[in-house]
Amino acid sequence: MTQRKTFTMAASVFGLLSISACAYGAPVETAAAPVEEVSSGPAIWSVSDADTKIYLFGTVHALPDDIEWFDEEISSALAASDTIVTEILPDEMNDPASQLAIARNATLRADSSLRDMLTEEDRVAYESALGSLGMPPGAFDRFEPWFAGMTMAILPLLQKGYDPESGVEKIIDTNGGTDRKREAFETLEGQIAIFDALPQEAQIEFLMSSARNPNAMIEMVDRMVVEWMDGDVEELATIMNAGLSDETLASALLYDRNARWADWIDDRMDQSGTVFVAVGAGHLAGEKSVQSFLETRGLTVTRIR
Repeated sequence: MTQRKTFTMAASVFGLLSISACAYGAPVETAAAPVEEVSSGPAIWSVSDADTKIYLFGTVHALPDDIEWFDEEISSALAASDTIVTEILPDEMNDPASQLAIARNATLRADSSLRDMLTEEDRVAYESALGSLGMPPGAFDRFEPWFAGMTMAILPLLQKGYDPESGVEKIIDTNGGTDRKREAFETLEGQIAIFDALPQEAQIEFLMSSARNPNAMIEMVDRMVVEWMDGDVEELATIMNAGLSDETLASALLYDRNARWADWIDDRMDQSGTVFVAVGAGHLAGEKSVQSFLETRGLTVTRIR
């Protein structure tokens, strides 16, 4: 894989990998609000008042191309919306400037080397994992641990057939038309900065979670897609939020972002119109989800499927 393609793929599946960064350590209990009997299919919620309706739809950022999920219910909600909101704007993912931003934040100082940051035990496991992926031991010596860990998680997914071009955001973008307003909660550079600002210890643990089990990401995403397609939010929460034992990672990659997005939705309720919000499914599952933060702000969140 070329360095440019690596940067492009990192941009495309950042949201998926930000969840995987929390998927190590001992499992913890998660809480999900009980819901009424609903039809099968990816879950959809809404928040509404007299003149505003905001749909909340959980996405999977990369999927095999044979997964069929875009049905009439989702299509109707999208068609009824005058604004589409995603984590980042779709144009950012293929923007050369975004790739440069990743490169700028991912590169170590000239006098630093990634492998020098590792203990001997971790270094042996890391180099072995690189070998299993067909990469030389020094492949990421010039990069920060978070980027090496991200890439090592991406490669097995690509080999399994997961593709951002088949991901939910891409399909929503294709079917959303050109006449709708597009907004985003974040910028790609801001998302990168979240990883880049993590303490070195947390970055290395993220890297080693990929190195110790190169297939862990595939196993997690395979399970996640099954539960997402079934609309089983409680089980999805268990999978996506398992192992949130590192509060720094959990807060930076999930909880703090969920709270900010809930603030945005709360403010948007003051304007009329219909909005379709599509964000990673892990942000809409479990405790401290977007819905939980909305409810603490006095808003009623209704699951419509």
